[in-house]
Amino acid sequence: MEIPTLMLQDPVVNPLFQFAPILIIGVIFYLLIFMPMRKRQKKIEAMIAAIKNGDKVITSSGIYGVIAGVKEKTFILKIADQVKIEITKNAVAGLQGPEETR
Repeated sequence: MEIPTLMLQDPVVNPLFQFAPILIIGVIFYLLIFMPMRKRQKKIEAMIAAIKNGDKVITSSGIYGVIAGVKEKTFILKIADQVKIEITKNAVAGLQGPEETR
């Protein structure tokens, strides 16, 4: 009894099934990593855009101060009496909460 040659050949696998695990991992990676990162970045950009004179902020380097001036790409930050520094807008880490005021 002879086995037909058609049965001896490897079955043809759809390429979509071969790449499905990679695509699923990519989608999961996007949902768990990139979406939250984008949301956080948009929240930070909105916070920076809303900063005005008199707001108390903390810089990414840990400097506490009050916004004394707003320019196109920088803030003038008053850190002590008669002491003002100019920082980039991206250097602002957040607004000071009520418990962080001196």
